[in-house]
Amino acid sequence: MMKIVVSNIVSLDGFVAGPQDDVLDLPMDQAFDAYNLERITAADTVLVGVASYRLFSSYWPDVQHHEPDPDDPESVLTYSDDNRALSRRFEEVDVVVVSDSLAVDPAAPWASRTTVVPRSGVAGLKASRDGEAVVFGSPTTWQALLVQGLVDELHLMVGPLMLGGGRPLPREEVRGLRLRDVRRFEGSDNVVLVYAVDGASRDGVSAVAR
Repeated sequence: MMKIVVSNIVSLDGFVAGPQDDVLDLPMDQAFDAYNLERITAADTVLVGVASYRLFSSYWPDVQHHEPDPDDPESVLTYSDDNRALSRRFEEVDVVVVSDSLAVDPAAPWASRTTVVPRSGVAGLKASRDGEAVVFGSPTTWQALLVQGLVDELHLMVGPLMLGGGRPLPREEVRGLRLRDVRRFEGSDNVVLVYAVDGASRDGVSAVAR
């Protein structure tokens, strides 16, 4: 049985993207990058929705080939050791895209390790695989999986700001979240809340949301 772990950043008032649907409104600092590397290192699979797949596959393959410019703070963060290691790890893990229509270009990055499953097929995939799948980005996808009872752990990095609007966390009722860990990071005001999802589905039928 594959364990599905969602790892996302969220504002203090519960938004996963800003008013213009821009995730860059959130405080993606060095702690955020380090935690992403930790999660992808622990995983065998990255599970994403279509929009995140297109963004990640166009961005991450090239990051490993850049050295940061020490005179440019943005370059230092973008091409940090953690991000270059994350880029290399993307070349090793399996990639699963949840989509009812996507056809992967054979020439696309990661194509040989990419599987497309329909939304109705995630429960079967979960039952047929072992190891751990991490979900980055993909708010529509992971929120649906959470409501369906297919998420085992929810790792939310909470940033110290209130966006006042944007793309929210699920507005459907989700019960059975049990706080398992709280993580702080030196030099960062971001904090990670780790929740186990009690009653996560083992047969594709939600035991969490009613």
